[in-house]
Amino acid sequence: MTSAAIAEHIIGNIVTASAPAVSPDGRFVAFVVTRVDVKKNKYFSQIWLASTAGDDAPHPITSGENDGNPTWSPDGRHLAFTSRRSPKKGEATLHLLPVAVPGETRTVASMRDGIDEPTFSPDGRLIAFISRTPHERYSAPGAEDGDESWQAPRKIERFFTQLNGEGWTFDRPAHLYVVPADGTAAPRNLTPGEFEHGNPAWLPDSTAIVTSSQRHDTWDTDFARDLYLVSLDGTVLDLTHQTGSYGAPAVSPDGSTIAFLGYDDPGTYPQNVRVGLVPVSGGEHRWISTALDRSFETTAGPVTPKWIDDATLICSAEDRGQTHAYRVSVDARPPEQITAGAITVKGLDAAGGQVAYTAAAVDQVTDLFMLTDGEPRRLTSFAATYSAAVKPLPWERFAVPCTDLSDEIDAWIMRPADFDPTRRYPVILNVHGGPHTQYGETFFDEAQFQAAAGFVVLMSNPRGGSGRHEAWGQAILGPKHPTAPGSGWGGLDVDDVMAVLDTALAHYPFCDPNRVGMQGGSYGGYMATELAGRFSHRFKGICSERAVNNLYTEEVNSDIATIFRVEHGPRHVDDPHAYLALSPIRNVRSIDVPMLLIHSENDLRCPINQAEELFVELRLLGKDVTFYRFPGETHELTRSGSPVHRIQRAEIIIDWFTERLA
Repeated sequence: MTSAAIAEHIIGNIVTASAPAVSPDGRFVAFVVTRVDVKKNKYFSQIWLASTAGDDAPHPITSGENDGNPTWSPDGRHLAFTSRRSPKKGEATLHLLPVAVPGETRTVASMRDGIDEPTFSPDGRLIAFISRTPHERYSAPGAEDGDESWQAPRKIERFFTQLNGEGWTFDRPAHLYVVPADGTAAPRNLTPGEFEHGNPAWLPDSTAIVTSSQRHDTWDTDFARDLYLVSLDGTVLDLTHQTGSYGAPAVSPDGSTIAFLGYDDPGTYPQNVRVGLVPVSGGEHRWISTALDRSFETTAGPVTPKWIDDATLICSAEDRGQTHAYRVSVDARPPEQITAGAITVKGLDAAGGQVAYTAAAVDQVTDLFMLTDGEPRRLTSFAATYSAAVKPLPWERFAVPCTDLSDEIDAWIMRPADFDPTRRYPVILNVHGGPHTQYGETFFDEAQFQAAAGFVVLMSNPRGGSGRHEAWGQAILGPKHPTAPGSGWGGLDVDDVMAVLDTALAHYPFCDPNRVGMQGGSYGGYMATELAGRFSHRFKGICSERAVNNLYTEEVNSDIATIFRVEHGPRHVDDPHAYLALSPIRNVRSIDVPMLLIHSENDLRCPINQAEELFVELRLLGKDVTFYRFPGETHELTRSGSPVHRIQRAEIIIDWFTERLA
């Protein structure tokens, strides 16, 4: 196959299950099925329904193009879902679909700027949801169609005014709305004003909603996030008090207690996110998951805790490349892992005595499962269909001692397609983003298309990543960090990555040490440029993608600018050298390996100036550099960018490494 054909084959055939929602009686599970349509350059998603007993084949129950967020009415007779079925371009819609009764799908609400996290009140009368509330500048005469020449100027008074993938947010704050479930009245905004809200969770008596927000004056400088109780008349009561970062609330069945995810001391990151409890009236909180020193906010996506009864919750947590469901007790006993195997649990729900989850493996796209008597039961067969069409490759896990012998690094190696053990193959070393994320036991199209093109793929979780004890994640905090000083980026993490590479080259004779390339995105892009400046002689080509190359300008220009001090220590205005000393662009004169730079023009997380700065300096110094800019894409190009752009990116990478590692 050509590189384009390989990329289209691997990306274009992906169909996945997500967002499981179990009916109140436990008989059914609704979920979202998303597929890639390369010809139309779009993603299509519909709501599907399956019997939890497996006696009815899973099948679609909606036919829209952008259907999502299924949520059951308390009586199990209706299913609410979001879509974009409005005749007005870009407008989001909320619908009610009869499931156990006859009737037609009806529209409950239409919102100009999105609908997310719909949830029924326990009495079934109302649906709460989150939607952005645009400033009047967006509807000024002449500005309705997005013509910014008619809009009034923006007055900026705080940090965090934009968000990658969303654009301007401070004048479009996410608010909490309620609407009658029968659609007889317009949605009502319960939280007008400047503050953003999310994660609605109803009290059992339907009188109020718990939500997470940052409603204090110094939220953009202290980074605290709290839980609030919002009554239906709009009265807001704070339940926690700016001592940490708390979100994803879930109210116990008896209405006395709120479970949530979070950590104390928002001035230090990363921390392993824990499961906590706080009385519904507010007050002191306590942590109930600390017996397992792992993060309950996962790379695969956060899962709100699910109450099984007043004493037990189900949550998800990472562990050394795997992500599993855990049973967590309110009495703080050690969390009990309830799923097993080399998998990544991505979605989770429980109701009516049933537990449903979605999960993937390295050679299996995401399917829907039920957990029955402690054993998994697969309800969908998207992985089997994909495997028959694409034949995704497995990998081998191995462990490498840290160079200081303090611990071991988890690593994986994927052999190329049509592997011949008598041959030597070129190697591409991959480093993940974050840094507090993990590679793991899940389908990863990047690894698949590299291996399909004939490369050995090498991946690892160096210090600074997640899935391990908290000290592992904090090992690369800045040397001047006030509470947990570490090596800084480019320290122990570089040692670990190079140890993994050295071990693989020594122990796997099919790896050609003279044909090694390296690739990373975001923080992984930082590592790519860092390795290029310090170890050019070890590589034949390096791809630095959506990278952080200058930590100082990143702390000025990113959509989350000013927050990096929680990792690096001092503020950049107080100690610019602390940022410049760790910036990989400092070693640009030492870069003597061909560089491929890939960046999205609408990336707000690592703005494109990060690539432009590196390109200009490499070009001025006469270095071998190639720069691709993707129009209209954000930091999420590799995950949710347009299918055509994702395929083009893969083609660029395959062709470039094929030439450089020949």
